[in-house]
Amino acid sequence: MEKAPTDKVIWFYVMLGFEHIIPEGLDHILFVAGLCLLSTKLKVIVWQATAFTVAHSITLALSMKNIIVAPIAIVEPIIALSILFVAIENLLLDTLKPWRIVLVFIFGLIHGLGFASALNETGLPRNKFFTAILSFNAGVELGQIAVIILVFGLFIIPFRQKNWYKKIIVYPLSVMIGLIALYWTVERIFL
Repeated sequence: MEKAPTDKVIWFYVMLGFEHIIPEGLDHILFVAGLCLLSTKLKVIVWQATAFTVAHSITLALSMKNIIVAPIAIVEPIIALSILFVAIENLLLDTLKPWRIVLVFIFGLIHGLGFASALNETGLPRNKFFTAILSFNAGVELGQIAVIILVFGLFIIPFRQKNWYKKIIVYPLSVMIGLIALYWTVERIFL
């Protein structure tokens, strides 16, 4: 990629970022899906996804420059715990609280370290570092938007006005997401 034209670098890293979410990033898919369940307002979900993207962009860039280095053995269980936290919050709260955006930003910082470990396998061209980072993040954001559209299309738009929405949609999906995240937490710590 060092000698590749800029448009090829952009396309390669956008696709790499998108693929890191869909189909390879089940943990990120569940995190974003969990974010969608507590509020049925698209604007609120987009703000959360944007905070997440800004945060993971920061730590991804810093990690790729070796300014911040965190062992994957610590990062991966924390990512799983962040998914579990969102799922539990969906079960315990009736409405989205203002602190959620701050927590999503903090979780995004951690997820960015996870993205860095995946991106380290491919590497970044030194002469197009920022182009590659921004392109990768654009791909991740596009993947997240695809997940949001899917969750909204399948669950939120058709059912959000139903009086049973939380009981039939939010609670079971949050329990499923939480159980998977709990399993991942245990697996990533002990196995």
